[in-house]
Amino acid sequence: MQADELNRFLAVAEEAADIARQQFIEGLGSAPALYKSSNDFATEVDLQIETTLRKHLTESTGIPVLGEEKGGQKLSDALWVVDPIDGTANFSSGNPNCAVLISLVVDGQPVVSVTDVPMLNMRLSATEGSALTLNGRQLPRIDDVEPVSNQVGVGTVGTDDTSRVPPDSRLKLIKALEYSNMRPRISGSVGLDLAFVAQGIYEATVSFSPFPWDNASGVLLARCAGAVVTDVDGKPWELGSLGVIAGSPEVHASVLRTMKSIQREAGRK
Repeated sequence: MQADELNRFLAVAEEAADIARQQFIEGLGSAPALYKSSNDFATEVDLQIETTLRKHLTESTGIPVLGEEKGGQKLSDALWVVDPIDGTANFSSGNPNCAVLISLVVDGQPVVSVTDVPMLNMRLSATEGSALTLNGRQLPRIDDVEPVSNQVGVGTVGTDDTSRVPPDSRLKLIKALEYSNMRPRISGSVGLDLAFVAQGIYEATVSFSPFPWDNASGVLLARCAGAVVTDVDGKPWELGSLGVIAGSPEVHASVLRTMKSIQREAGRK
């Protein structure tokens, strides 16, 4: 896509985020309304925001939507991928670490991204090949920012043992990161973790999520900020990838080596 076309789609995504933000703020602290599993739920606000996003994005562009709450087809060459509230458990408890994630994905790769974190007054946006902006202000690339505290985001530890990266391996990763003088952090929001990498707050993050709505928006933000972005196996990230490792080149390489070592050890058992 040409830059002017990407900017037009970015404007649509920003408009959708503006509408969703008000619903988000008014609904903070909403109780669970729909249990998807024993430890995963949606609130009425999740459903309302996704309805809002779907309506605005499809009516403005004619492009279909893939969302966490109401699904959609992954086969389209172009589609909007949305998570109405990333970090719903945080949102429901009043924890500000939760976000609205919107991305336009073309041929399996995000080309437009808006990550809005209303309770932290933080909106990051980018288009493919552009600089990253925070609340409309261009940010420096992460290789121009001196790291301060060696923080690394880590996705949810709890999962069933059939996962490709089971709980035991995730806990071993956290322990290994601590031994290598990293400072693991679990925020409860993949989108926020990737936004922190893009800003240089975290040096890296690891998402174990297989869901595109968790990862797609932050993947583009991190790329535009100069981060190395792969799946958890070190392969280039695409729409169907398992998880994300994103970070500055040196730290990404270190985290990936650690992850591969843990996976090899798990495979020998």
